[in-house]
Amino acid sequence: MSLYDIPLHTLTGDATSLAEYRGRAVLVVNVASKCGLTPQYAGLERLQQQYGERGLTVLGVPCNQFAGQEPGSAEEIQAFCSTTYGVSFPLLAKADVNGEGRHPLYTELVRTEDAAGEAGDITWNFEKFLLSPAGEVVGRFRPRTEPESAEVVAAIEAQLPN
Repeated sequence: MSLYDIPLHTLTGDATSLAEYRGRAVLVVNVASKCGLTPQYAGLERLQQQYGERGLTVLGVPCNQFAGQEPGSAEEIQAFCSTTYGVSFPLLAKADVNGEGRHPLYTELVRTEDAAGEAGDITWNFEKFLLSPAGEVVGRFRPRTEPESAEVVAAIEAQLPN
């Protein structure tokens, strides 16, 4: 199954899919508002600002599976992200990334190995997957890897279409 074919919903409930971002590099990140890693929102937004015009879209996927760190409603999540971090990148509807209720997008994403050759379940909030402009997963970065780390930035720059 192509990642472009997986049905998604925006945080506001509108139907969408990754096909909307065809031709762009996409950094998919499971996010949470009450996590020790939540300040990574700032780095994700800086990436969006720096590389958006060159073909990058950061895509946040709120998830409440890790210690209940994303308990809010869609409205609360949106308000927190825009007010606290000035988030301008798109956010999808809250989703499970592990377990029986795992969203189909994450069923595909977790097959990807990280730099250490490990695939499998999402380990915590802010795990990052880089998609090529053709919709292929080309990188997986674990939660503690900062969005603006040299390895993430190099991978993004290698995928930018512009």
